[in-house]
Amino acid sequence: MITIVYEAGTLRLNGDEGAFLHNLAHCQWDARTHCYRTPGIQYARLIQQLHDQRIPYDDQARDYAELQVPKISQKPFPYQEEAILAWVQAKMQGVIVLPTGTGKSFVGIMAIATAKRSTIIVVPTIDLMHQWSDVLEQHFAGVPVGLIGGGEYVIASLTVITYDSAYRHLERLGNKFGMIIFDECHHLPSASYQIGAEFAIAPYRLGLTATPERVDAGEEKLKYLIGQFVYRKKIREMSGQYLADYELCERKVKLGPQERAEYWEERNIYLNFLRDHAISFGPRSWHQFIAASCRSSEGRRALMAYFRQKEIAQAAPAKLRELKKILEKHAGERILIFTHDNATAYAISKEFLVPVITHQTKTQERRAYLTGFNQGTYSILATSRVLNEGVNVPAANIGVVLSGSGSVREHVQRLGRILRKYGNKRAILYEIITQDTAEEYVSQRRRAHEAYRNKSKEE
Repeated sequence: MITIVYEAGTLRLNGDEGAFLHNLAHCQWDARTHCYRTPGIQYARLIQQLHDQRIPYDDQARDYAELQVPKISQKPFPYQEEAILAWVQAKMQGVIVLPTGTGKSFVGIMAIATAKRSTIIVVPTIDLMHQWSDVLEQHFAGVPVGLIGGGEYVIASLTVITYDSAYRHLERLGNKFGMIIFDECHHLPSASYQIGAEFAIAPYRLGLTATPERVDAGEEKLKYLIGQFVYRKKIREMSGQYLADYELCERKVKLGPQERAEYWEERNIYLNFLRDHAISFGPRSWHQFIAASCRSSEGRRALMAYFRQKEIAQAAPAKLRELKKILEKHAGERILIFTHDNATAYAISKEFLVPVITHQTKTQERRAYLTGFNQGTYSILATSRVLNEGVNVPAANIGVVLSGSGSVREHVQRLGRILRKYGNKRAILYEIITQDTAEEYVSQRRRAHEAYRNKSKEE
């Protein structure tokens, strides 16, 4: 007989089957406690192997139960049914990739109703935590919903927890849920977040994302932490029928003579430093540059030059003048303005007297702005990067990217903010780029996605 106990994110195995346990589900001998252990994530595999080998066991690890949920009244779209079917066929483990605005949360609701197990949903932000809470209460009226994160700590049959809280608390709570959903699961492969996934014993696992690809290729880790990629739809497949039709407009502005002179002076200091230290552009060039810049006053000057030339290109006054033209052209429509930094977002707010949301904005104030935007009290919102994902603003039909990183994911997420179906709206994403600067190259890099193919036009 083998006894299985959940202990600090691991499964402790005691019994007289030592030779067998050594080759079982990543089991390792723990000399400190004189027992075999395996990560909590191996629970389903361990139970299956014990069953297949007909080895008797006493399961004291599982502390979750079946969940009685009311029948879902909302009719799913065909692609949502297809996604859940593919997930079920993969033994209810896997990642579903759907564009922003196509109802990933409802797919999660369908999965919970299918698995019928106590469920914990892991999300990246406090805003998403509350959104999920609202969705759960809407579809599963009468079923308690708990929240962990942002000062909340309530555990229930359905619990929503932030990634930051999950890797701290799942060491103790990892055996209380039979199903775990990772929303925006592209966050999961980071070094600390994946620990929480390994602590959980949940045999049923679902990952939801619109943009799984990571710069570090970490999406491959999702196969171990959640399961295989079981279903995927692209933006262009959904555009028109399930998402708003859209177009992409590129507008270029020029630096003034003094700005241009300062830009190239600073950029040349930066480039010369790279050349002198044999640092070539590539995946590790930034880390090499930071390491080299710390070693001398010349390096620190080069680092300052890098940030200054970037600031000149990203926050050029000509961009605000171009933004003014766009705002006048689309007066009365719902417009989201995206910047790379807080300073520019606050400058836009001051210049055009519009609300701004950054990571410094208090939760209550942020909710008030988002609610006001959706209800039409505000027609324009400026933001840095906090609205890139996980925010429901279906009324938004115009997006303006004033500045951003070279991340493909970030750019697709910003496009996704304006694609949710809302009446017969047609979405337009503007991108304002400073001509003859490195921003042109950055723009080309971040548009390396099928959603931008043959959709961009220069105005």
